[in-house]
Amino acid sequence: MFDYVSDQSPAGTRIIGVVVPSLANIVFIDLLNGIYDVLEAAGYKVLLANSHYSRREEEKMIRTLLNQGAEAIIITGDDQTSAARKLLQESGVPVVQIMELVENPLDMNVGFSHKSAGYDVTRALLAEGYSYIGFISARTDSRVQERMLGYKLALEEQDKFWKTFIASTDETSSVTIGARLFKQLMTSTNGVIDAVFCANDDLALGALFESQRMGIRVPDDLAICGFNDTELASQVNPSLTSVYVGRYEMGVKAAELLVRSLRGETIEQKQIDVGYEIRRRASTSRDYLEDIESLD
Repeated sequence: MFDYVSDQSPAGTRIIGVVVPSLANIVFIDLLNGIYDVLEAAGYKVLLANSHYSRREEEKMIRTLLNQGAEAIIITGDDQTSAARKLLQESGVPVVQIMELVENPLDMNVGFSHKSAGYDVTRALLAEGYSYIGFISARTDSRVQERMLGYKLALEEQDKFWKTFIASTDETSSVTIGARLFKQLMTSTNGVIDAVFCANDDLALGALFESQRMGIRVPDDLAICGFNDTELASQVNPSLTSVYVGRYEMGVKAAELLVRSLRGETIEQKQIDVGYEIRRRASTSRDYLEDIESLD
């Protein structure tokens, strides 16, 4: 087990730089809690920067953190600018890329395969008997694009992929946007859709609320699946199937890797796959509803 006692390495700045795309998204808040818990216990200070989903802003933040003496850096994903990658490689500080598995990590990596998750969700919907599966996304960053690729691959294998079944926007994701995109999707496809895979739970909740306003029964007429398994997913009615990822655990593991590296320890496993779990609930399963009713 990892030793949380403050390390005894020679004193430096004791600063760890962390760059995330958003401070409003619960996904990153959970992640940051894990990072803070480990680093503060080990005697490090965290300097946090928000890139606002901008690669150029991320580059500026990385440069600033390094200039302020950050001894290590945690960044999100692998879509940094070439200048940002060069800065990190030439800095010589430990780096952890988080939130996704990357093909060629700059140094260390903790995440999971979004493409595999998108593929598995779509396969699960097909297995439930749904045939016309739509996809809703907003602010399509690289991780959402990977989920979409997985979705597309699973449907292409069954010859059931149609471009018109995708509704997306570059606007910031929200419940309101989810409702609008769902209505747009149902209108543009003449209501043939019998399942919707949403890139996150906010969009899925919007789709669920709009389906209720439109008189569409979930899951009898339509299945809805989200992503991230936020708190509301299990509390709405019907409860929302979603993809759970151990975000706090991811933050913990990323911080542990940095502390071990700064202590000079040999790290044999520099890439950690935290995996994911499809949490099946009422919004995608008629059988699930039957099981619940049998308990009454």
